[in-house]
Amino acid sequence: MDIQTLCLGVLTQSEASGYEIHKAFEEGPFAHIHTASFGSIYPALNRLLSAGLAEARDVEQDKRPDKRLYAITELGKAAFCESLQRQPAADKVRSDVLFMLFFAQHLPRAHLAQILDQRIAWYQESLDRMADCAREEVPAPRGASFVRGLGQAVYQAAVDYLIANRETLLADAAAEMTNPGIITPESATTESAATQ
Repeated sequence: MDIQTLCLGVLTQSEASGYEIHKAFEEGPFAHIHTASFGSIYPALNRLLSAGLAEARDVEQDKRPDKRLYAITELGKAAFCESLQRQPAADKVRSDVLFMLFFAQHLPRAHLAQILDQRIAWYQESLDRMADCAREEVPAPRGASFVRGLGQAVYQAAVDYLIANRETLLADAAAEMTNPGIITPESATTESAATQ
């Protein structure tokens, strides 16, 4: 999805400031689905205003600068619904953790165990937050409930997999690290010193 569609999606929920749109992607309902930076949100909002897909109003605040709130127009709703009918792009997974785990044999056992334990805790905290949201909010539209349920299923499967395979990865990575040809931080330092 392009950034303008993402902004329109947030605005279908309610009017919002640029900060609130960003927050929806940082810690709100879209945090685990997409990203939207401040640097991309404000230019997108200006384009939406120019195209008549959104409108804005300034709201006075006590002892603070005015806040600009954006709202979707009828034309914007039509454009948003049309954009939802496009073929979606393939999902992309970008994860420092997965990249590090791919090279588990190059990590000291204690550090590898720490990465695994932190990721398990992160998934469990995320699952707790999703469950809290489900309990606290008014009945959500069916699509939102479906996406949250899918997210919970995926995260629970990840927790189960990490817990079930943690010890095997630790043992296998430790065994591979002892094999010749595997570069460890210690061997890299020794080799570098030998070539100087």
